[in-house]
Amino acid sequence: MDKLKGVFTAIITPFENGKIDFPSLEKLIKFQVENGINGFVINGTTAESPALISTEVAEIFKKVRQWAPGLPLILGTGSNSTAKTIEDTKKAQDLGADAVLVVVPYYNKPPQRGLEAHFKAVANATTLPVILYNVPGRTITSLEPETVKNISAVKNVVGIKEATGKMDLAQKIIDIIGKNFVMLSGDDGTYVEFLGVGGHGVISVASHILPKEFVRWTALVKSGDLELARKEIKQYSKLIDLLFIEANPIPVKKALQFMNIIKSAECRLPLVELAHDPALALKEEMKKMGLL
Repeated sequence: MDKLKGVFTAIITPFENGKIDFPSLEKLIKFQVENGINGFVINGTTAESPALISTEVAEIFKKVRQWAPGLPLILGTGSNSTAKTIEDTKKAQDLGADAVLVVVPYYNKPPQRGLEAHFKAVANATTLPVILYNVPGRTITSLEPETVKNISAVKNVVGIKEATGKMDLAQKIIDIIGKNFVMLSGDDGTYVEFLGVGGHGVISVASHILPKEFVRWTALVKSGDLELARKEIKQYSKLIDLLFIEANPIPVKKALQFMNIIKSAECRLPLVELAHDPALALKEEMKKMGLL
């Protein structure tokens, strides 16, 4: 599963006047590819997945495959309905996804045995590699390490996107499942530390604007220079914090607009564009870091 390790950008969906802005998306994908990104997540939270319809997801997937030939594409298929998640996972397989990212069911708050049953049902319905996605800040319910271990008994459950930012939790998952289970960080601010405890990569928001840097920091840790990676990412800590000053992907869309990579920072309701004051703060920090 080496192809699922490294720096994956959880790609945004650019909009203009309510429609997907494919020219901006192409420009963004090419910027990412030119800067060494390892792959993409399509239809994740950062893509505003709740606001996309299935035909849009399929069109985005096909376009990114065309613009990033050879790079692995992970498709987000999770929901809080097991039946719908299975249906969307089968569609992902038909599209030719390299793996699926399946989030912990949100809102209905299943117990751990319900989470185990959910993920096993999804994994058993596909031959695709399945990556679990633990993000309790959005789902309320969190996957416990023992539950992850039980789910990993299904052979095509190959890894997890762990977005709690808790290194002890990541370490425990590695300890009880083993080093072959793909560990991807879902928290940009702590991802270098995550690599330091045995993580394999990151599914990132900040890599939209810092692809070269994220690839470099990952390589540094892999080569044994964790301290240098820590020192370098620390310089970007304020910028990374500002990318989450409002709900993702609101700030990163504004940052990409500032960089003239996408035409508009438009979001789909209920998300809206970044407010004036945080936008100014973001712009100033981007200038300070030499991005503008």
